[in-house]
Amino acid sequence: MAGEVAVTRGAEAAGAPGRTATPSSVRRIAVIGGGPGGLYAAALLKRLDPAREITVYERNAPDDTFGFGVVLSDETLGGIEHADPEVYRALSREFVRWDTIDIVHRGRTHTSDGHGFAALGRRRLLEILHERCTALGIDLRFRAEAPPAAELAAGHDLVIAADGVHSTTRQAHPEVYRPSLTGHRNRYIWLAADFALDAFRFEIAETPYGVMQLHGYPYAADASTVIVEMRDEVWRAAGLDTCDAAESTARCAKFFTEALDGRPLRANRSSWLTFRTVTNARWSHGNTVLIGDAAHTAHFSIGSGTKLAVEDALALAASIEEQPDLPSALAAYEAERRPVVASTQRAAAASLRWFEELATYVNQPPRRFAFNLLTRSRRVTHDNLRLRDASFTAAVEEEFGCPPETPPMFTPLRLRGLELRNRVVVSPMDMYSATDGLPGDFHLVHLGARALGGAGLTMTEMVCVSPEGRITPGCTGLWTDEQATAWRRITDFVHTSAPGAAIGVQLGHSGRKGSTRLMWEGIDQPLETGNWPVSAASPLPYAPGVSQIPQELDRAQLGVIREQFTQAARRAADSGFDLLELHCAHGYLLSGFLSPLTNHRTDSYGGSLAGRLRFPLDVFDAVRDVWPQDRPMTVRISATDWAEGGTDAADAVEIARAFAAHGADAIDVSTGQVVAEERPEFGRSYQTPYADRIRNTVDVPVIAVGAISSWDDVNSLLLAGRADLCALARPHLYDPHWTLHAAAEQGYSGPGAPWPLPYGAGSRPPPTGRTGAPKPRLALG
Repeated sequence: MAGEVAVTRGAEAAGAPGRTATPSSVRRIAVIGGGPGGLYAAALLKRLDPAREITVYERNAPDDTFGFGVVLSDETLGGIEHADPEVYRALSREFVRWDTIDIVHRGRTHTSDGHGFAALGRRRLLEILHERCTALGIDLRFRAEAPPAAELAAGHDLVIAADGVHSTTRQAHPEVYRPSLTGHRNRYIWLAADFALDAFRFEIAETPYGVMQLHGYPYAADASTVIVEMRDEVWRAAGLDTCDAAESTARCAKFFTEALDGRPLRANRSSWLTFRTVTNARWSHGNTVLIGDAAHTAHFSIGSGTKLAVEDALALAASIEEQPDLPSALAAYEAERRPVVASTQRAAAASLRWFEELATYVNQPPRRFAFNLLTRSRRVTHDNLRLRDASFTAAVEEEFGCPPETPPMFTPLRLRGLELRNRVVVSPMDMYSATDGLPGDFHLVHLGARALGGAGLTMTEMVCVSPEGRITPGCTGLWTDEQATAWRRITDFVHTSAPGAAIGVQLGHSGRKGSTRLMWEGIDQPLETGNWPVSAASPLPYAPGVSQIPQELDRAQLGVIREQFTQAARRAADSGFDLLELHCAHGYLLSGFLSPLTNHRTDSYGGSLAGRLRFPLDVFDAVRDVWPQDRPMTVRISATDWAEGGTDAADAVEIARAFAAHGADAIDVSTGQVVAEERPEFGRSYQTPYADRIRNTVDVPVIAVGAISSWDDVNSLLLAGRADLCALARPHLYDPHWTLHAAAEQGYSGPGAPWPLPYGAGSRPPPTGRTGAPKPRLALG
């Protein structure tokens, strides 16, 4: 009946404990945890409905707190201002604001302006929230251990579990929340200095024990947060594992005496920690909901913990106000917050990994190192850093070698005798449109269009070295002279019609992933008829129960395949290709030798990484011997199998090192597609950290791939020294002229991106229709 409220105990229909209520009947609320998220959620819900009975349980005393200062973004502050102006005004009176970041490395300080931070003491933040909750009539119970969430749920309409990273609420129902807790490699400790730094400061200390870093920022007129972080092995080598808090604090002050100007640090129940990333498959159980660190964590290096908790509170209160019943409200809260949190966690993970691998970057040129640090999370990019601090970014570009008025992506690069006019590569993309291995008009138009579109290098799809080395019946090949002639037609078009553009060929053999249907007919599914036998390093099917069981290749057969690669390379040279790439990725034949998940051999071609490398290196050497010496040769690898026990980032470095030692001119760093049970960590530029690690560990140029979608991403990756070239696939399917349009959007018209003469009239965006009428100047009565 309209206007009536139905409250039922047990929530049997939902299969979970507690009470089910419409938002208007969410009267009794229990909050477990008196941190910023729990307190702010209580204040918002009480403000929205003063009749609510809200109790906050906090095990500590009111003035107990961990850490020192907290940072809030302008976006979060805007949400607070809109939802509760009184809290916003109180916070604003306390904030310390600054917009400068200092990066101190090897005695040099690099300063970047325009960033905008606001911080205040964590204790003062809690005091403001305590005062607000008390004024609203919320029952704050300090030094009070909360009853179990299930017990509270039976007597309350809503239970908010804001009980932190070690949440007992989450631990009580792991089968519901399905948490995942991932540990990491660095140790860190929260400390404070009794003076205000004049900027957000990153300082690197290269000590006899290893690399250490300091993250510091002011949070009051006379105080700064100081976090000291280092790899676990560095922490142990420095003897910090045997120090108590006082000794650790004193020793950290000595490591960073310049940043502190010789002044001491102080602790506040501080201890050395390792960060844990928390995720949960679900955030609610009946009428109990997780917020803040109980639901998710993100590394402190992007300053996100308090921010995320406060934003959770805002979203939860809004969802309860807007939705017709509590289950809908909790679902809406999670649907709203989950994508935001996932994005933040991806950025935080990138930042965390950067600091874990800090030792690989310390030898970068000084400004590049600073730019790399600033863009580590991929949220700060070349373009928005240029808007924040044009002079700093211009200095980084000059150090990189950008010609005047030239974006990094249009800076040329030389590989052997080939000079690429820009750093954009059209990534190899299988088109499955050949007949008997012959490239036809489709391939001419497809590859020709992308070369005309401005890319420095256009790559073919994987071109197969034999009929049985095809993935599908629609794959191209180079096992006949007729195929070579057809390819020559395409390379001639590129060189004639797109002067300065280069075209490369990728040679490969499908191995155990061959004899399958065209992609759009069923990817990785065996042919219904006309199958050919497949072969591999070991007799392991790609998809057990679905794929063919491959024949294990013996030494004689390996010799035949090596010769097939050699003959295909000779034909590729005669066909006029400028560059040759050997495909050792994605689970195809040569990749299958490299991965321990697909190579179970006991002869000299298996076992250790050196054994697994033996045949791919044999093929590389044979191809390099016949490929013209002035033309570059690259290798594509899968830098991780995304599966337990498979190739990992450390293996990838050694694989790249081995190919570089044999003469590879660049390593094309992809990932995965080696085993069907892979679990990739998809996201923006998600494969580029592997390219980054190889580039900054091995003396070899790298090509980065993997969800690079914008010219801003390309400029950022290049300028930070994470890649030398960037390969893009889907963006070039969406827009064959992606590179030329990137130049136009950046106002660049130099030699790195010349428009074909017949297309010159299209080098500016066409005019559009008028979108709005003039606004009235006068209002007459």
